[in-house]
Amino acid sequence: MSKVVNLRTARKAQQRLAKRQKADQNAALHGRSKSQKKQEEDQAERSVTFLDGHKRDDT
Repeated sequence: MSKVVNLRTARKAQQRLAKRQKADQNAALHGRSKSQKKQEEDQAERSVTFLDGHKRDDT
């Protein structure tokens, strides 16, 4: 015989699982340490400075 399942609790469990998966995905995309953020900002600043230093003067 089948086990009786409360549909409300099953639905809530499914929603919790979906939220947890979404949170894990966001943490993987956006979760960076302070040093990683600083390193990426420094790298971006260096690349902008490098490109600005190598611009041509068309005048």
